[in-house]
Amino acid sequence: MLQRLYVHNFRCLENFELILKEMPSSLLIGKNGTGKSTIACALQILQSIGRGINRVGQLLQSKDFNRGRSDVPIRFEVEVLLNEKLYKYILALELPENFKELRVFEEQLLIAGTPIYSRKEAQVTLYTSTSQQNREATFLVDWHLIALPVIQEQSETDPLRTFKNWLAQMIILAPIPSLMTGESNGETLEPKSNGSNFGEWLSGLLSRYPAAYTQTDKYLREVMPDIQDFLNEKIGKNSKNMVVRFAAKSATLSIDFKDLSDGEKCFFLCAVVLAANQYYGPLFCFWDEPDNYLSLSEVGHFITSLRRAFRHRGQILVTSHNEEAIRKFSHENTFFLDRKSHLEPTLIRLLIDIEITGNLIDNLILGDLEL
Repeated sequence: MLQRLYVHNFRCLENFELILKEMPSSLLIGKNGTGKSTIACALQILQSIGRGINRVGQLLQSKDFNRGRSDVPIRFEVEVLLNEKLYKYILALELPENFKELRVFEEQLLIAGTPIYSRKEAQVTLYTSTSQQNREATFLVDWHLIALPVIQEQSETDPLRTFKNWLAQMIILAPIPSLMTGESNGETLEPKSNGSNFGEWLSGLLSRYPAAYTQTDKYLREVMPDIQDFLNEKIGKNSKNMVVRFAAKSATLSIDFKDLSDGEKCFFLCAVVLAANQYYGPLFCFWDEPDNYLSLSEVGHFITSLRRAFRHRGQILVTSHNEEAIRKFSHENTFFLDRKSHLEPTLIRLLIDIEITGNLIDNLILGDLEL
């Protein structure tokens, strides 16, 4: 479970801290431009590192510094509770004068306060699990490469492997339904944020965990009562295309997944998120505006289903401007983001810590809620 995310000097996030302890589900609200999507970008950088991308230039550019302040390093800190142990990962990136590409200034992974490895500039030091003074190895890594994907894992229970898997398996979603075609040329358990590899994600899930079909089907029948089933039809040697079948009054209808409505594709996406969390989780999921393509009558059930599924397993963080979605959360797990202007950093506070006069929704609609 994600306990803390700290980001400094990255776009509009300056000395920014998000605390999610004891929150299986939480909500980010605020006007456009206050930093909700930037939080997703920070998480995507960490996710990409877990998935093996270690060239700094592939992850960040000089324009990512807050107001061009390249004299101060960009800093990420993430604290995660895994198997009842607190993992803390620190990554600081700098852009020295006359350099064109950012490079690593500092990097460290700790478990319960004990370093697994540390890095200062190019030098990486591995430690034993018993003492920081007992060094296993010291070696050099190119300043422009992040060390975490490079360090070799010793076993399947290696803390490095555990942490990297958690990063890699984070689900970060800002789906574009028009890109969700249902076609697949392979299998994966690592969905893209825009949903464009949805067919491959579903294929990977069902191939590895066939029982996940039952969970997926159960949710879909709740939101689309006339669905009969869905299947991946072979359209080539290594290619498949997803077809959804509906039935009512002894009649049946087959529809290519790509021809479903945007909202129906989001129902399928939700079903796979829930099944993934159940079968290869617990997972952390960030979903940017999950209500975006739904009718008002569908939003409440959609959000409630997500919150219920992550209540005892995994963790979900969503953003929303939808008043019905906002009502499904409480002041104790809703964060309000505010930014006075584009020249100032994002501020964040829990709603429970803000004095609100009158109705919350009315305040948001009128723009009267400020920090």
